Amino acid sequence: MMQTAVEIKNVTYRYKGAGAESLDNISLTVNAGEALLLCGASGSGKTSVIRLINGLIPHYYHGDMTGNVTVKGRDIANTELYELAGIVGTVFQNPRSQFFSVDTDGEIAFGPENIGLDPKEIRARTEMTAKQMHLEKLLGRSLFELSGGEKQRIACASVAALLPEIILLDEPSSNLDWETIGQLREIIGEWKRQGKTIIISEHRLWYLKGLMDRVVYMDGGKIICEWPGAEFENLSEDETKAMKLRPTVVKKEYTQMFEDKTGSGAFIQTETSDGILLKDFYFSYHHRPYVIRKKPFSSADGEALNLCIPKFLLPKGKIIGVVGRNGTGKSTFLRCLCGLEKDCTGVIVSDGKEYRKKHRIGISYMVMQDVNHQLFTDSVEAEVMLSMKEKDEEKCHAILDDLGLLAYKDTHPMALSGGQKQRVAIASAVAAGAKLLLFDEPTSGLDYAHMVTVGELLKQLANSGSTVLVSTHDPELIELSCDYILRIKGGKVDSFWKTEKTAKFI
Repeated sequence: MMQTAVEIKNVTYRYKGAGAESLDNISLTVNAGEALLLCGASGSGKTSVIRLINGLIPHYYHGDMTGNVTVKGRDIANTELYELAGIVGTVFQNPRSQFFSVDTDGEIAFGPENIGLDPKEIRARTEMTAKQMHLEKLLGRSLFELSGGEKQRIACASVAALLPEIILLDEPSSNLDWETIGQLREIIGEWKRQGKTIIISEHRLWYLKGLMDRVVYMDGGKIICEWPGAEFENLSEDETKAMKLRPTVVKKEYTQMFEDKTGSGAFIQTETSDGILLKDFYFSYHHRPYVIRKKPFSSADGEALNLCIPKFLLPKGKIIGVVGRNGTGKSTFLRCLCGLEKDCTGVIVSDGKEYRKKHRIGISYMVMQDVNHQLFTDSVEAEVMLSMKEKDEEKCHAILDDLGLLAYKDTHPMALSGGQKQRVAIASAVAAGAKLLLFDEPTSGLDYAHMVTVGELLKQLANSGSTVLVSTHDPELIELSCDYILRIKGGKVDSFWKTEKTAKFI
């Protein structure tokens, strides 16, 4: 007889201050050793189910709740969070929200230390976890120096080191490159072979093929239907799109544009005078000591730099997809362009004018990978209005309507789901109307329908004269909207080509 790991009975839940229920009378039983996928559009209630199981609802996220949740025989409402530490482990969508240390080794060891294990056992678990998850190159590093994808891998390792019986993953692939997603799949497979109970909330579906025993589809806070894993994988693309889901299968050709070998020797500089010229963009996270005057970096510093772009011309009014592996410099490139990295040298030349350092901020707007850093106001409407040079309520509402956010205009941004927050930040970028618009993984937490919407908005922005750079690991977004592909490798421009030239890949 199968043992029950998780049982949710007739739960209805509304977050404090929210206008509607996030969960509406849901019931769900998960057996021990089962691998379960929660899928559905952004805001459908997937993350709230994860929070029910790990106890964050009702112990951290307060609100109105009815019904019962039982995990390994424990009534969650009457169980302290610390009592679940060795039973339930969670990898959150935003890895920064679960870090307690400042370095990678300390973060992996933190869980075992916190439950009082012997130092020898702590070291053994740290080494074992690092080896299993291919993290040897990340050991001994500061968490602040890692890319978003590298942070996600450390978050997975910190959970794995606790050896929990139940592992919850909330959008675990959202910030990962293709190679690292493959490694994540291997880890999930290993957890499954170990008999772990695995519950994953995810938009990217293709990498989970063959791993899931059961798939539960949610919409509007309700469980609508469920399938055995193999049956779900056989749904047609039209069927998944109708449910606002991404495809369950991605063509193998897609992956090639994200591999290092693709585009090698395909460097094409844009032959046009009507562009945005980048000159002398050099940056390093490691500051050099100086006594009287700081010596500026140059291309001669080579491999010591995290960004080294002596000269590059961006085609104006186009959408440029920025690709490359985690940690290769994509986010650094975008942050330096818009002036967020103050120590970055570099000049932008546009329409005959030069923009240095702080002046770059005046012509650019960036949607960050972690949008929590740029949500400041107490309502969605106010957030979008904040980025407008001239307040225009009608335009604000039109932008929110295009992104499916108008119903949330009076909602506090922090009360939204991860995907909804992402759309609020995108709405602010649209409202800003800057010459240079930069998006760092804008579709990482979005369902297919909203990805299409973002793709259309990017095209509208380019058609209005803005130059758009979008860092992404999503081939669907590139196919939908990008005119060019720019590959960053080791902080340098590795290759650059028109998407028409990559038709064979997509």
